[in-house]
Amino acid sequence: MREDPMILESTITCPACGTAETETMPTDACQFFYDCTGCGVLLRPKPGDCCVFCSYGTVPCPPVQAEGGLTCCRAATPPAPSPADPR
Repeated sequence: MREDPMILESTITCPACGTAETETMPTDACQFFYDCTGCGVLLRPKPGDCCVFCSYGTVPCPPVQAEGGLTCCRAATPPAPSPADPR
């Protein structure tokens, strides 16, 4: 049985302004936050998604790819931004 290679780049598109940026995804964790390079909005995963790549990217994160899209860190709750974070 042949396994597909892991895709490590995904293009995130901001839902607020439409800016699209290709980013390298972490291979060992989910990314909960992403600062849009166009408008500066702080992106967070949509409900039910584990990370910003699964919500706004062209390719799901490596942990989801490894599990065939069935599992990931979906049980994890994204951390709240720091109170000092003005966003």
